[in-house]
Amino acid sequence: MSAWLTAANAHRLTRILNVETVSPTVKTFTFKDRLCAKAKPGQFLMLWVPGVDEIPLSVYGVDREKAMVSVAVKRVGEATEALHALKKGDWIGVRGPFGNGFTPLRRGNVLLVGGGVGIAPLAFLAKELAVQKTSKITVVVGAKTEAELIFLDKFRDFCGEENVLAATEDGSYGLKGLVSTLAERALEEGKLDAVYICGPEPMTRVVLDSAERFGVYAEASLERIMRCAIGICGSCVLGGYRVCRDGPVFNIGQLKTVKGEFGIWKRDFNGKRVPV
Repeated sequence: MSAWLTAANAHRLTRILNVETVSPTVKTFTFKDRLCAKAKPGQFLMLWVPGVDEIPLSVYGVDREKAMVSVAVKRVGEATEALHALKKGDWIGVRGPFGNGFTPLRRGNVLLVGGGVGIAPLAFLAKELAVQKTSKITVVVGAKTEAELIFLDKFRDFCGEENVLAATEDGSYGLKGLVSTLAERALEEGKLDAVYICGPEPMTRVVLDSAERFGVYAEASLERIMRCAIGICGSCVLGGYRVCRDGPVFNIGQLKTVKGEFGIWKRDFNGKRVPV
C-alpha cells in the first residue's frame, strides 16, 4: 500500500461546519479535512457516523485553500437517517479520498448527465470544466419530481442557463419523462466530444449504450456497496473490477467488458447477486 493510500485510509475525526437542506430528502454537509480537500471530481470518501455506520459518498465540492469538503447525502437508510439528524458542530469521521475521478476534457463540447443525488459529483466536475474554459458544457438532469431536482442554480452559474435542461418523471418540471431521453436528443444533435454520467445504474446503462451507438467517448461514476474502499473486501465487485479501487469512474471501453452485469446485477450486503 502506497504512503498516500495509507494516509488517506486512516480515520480522521472532524466537526461538521455547515448543514444545508437542498430537497426534502437531500442535505449537504461541509467539514474540514486536508486530504479529502485534494479530491478530484468523481472521487469518493468514507464518512463515519459515530455509533452507527460508515458510508461511501461522492465528493460534491472542495475549497482546497481552506481544506473544506462538501458531500450531498440522500436519506435512504439507517446511516443516512442518523447523518441527517446531525448538526453543525457534531463530530464525524472520514477516510479518503479514494478511487479515480473523471478525466476532464481540456477542449471540446461535453454533456453531463445526472439522475437524483448522482448529480452532486457532476456539479463538482462542471465547476472544474468551467474554470478551464471548456468550449461548451451541456447539462441534463433528472428526478422523480421537481422537489428532488437539486443544484440547478449551480449548473446554471457554471454552464449558462440555456445549457441546463431537466426532466421529471411526473412532469412537474421540464420534460415529462426520463433524463435519458434528453441525453439521447443531445447525442443525436452531434458535436459532442465526451459524455460524463452519474446516477441510477439502469439510467447510466441506457446513456452509455446511446453514447456507444453515436461513437462518443463516455465516462460513468458507479455506485456499489463499499466497505473497505481499498479493494480488499470484494463487496463492490463488478465483473473483474472492484469499483472502489478500479473506479468509481469507468470509461466506456471498460464498461463494454461487463455488459452482462452492468445495469443488470449488483451484490447485496451478503455478497449475493441481485437485480439492480
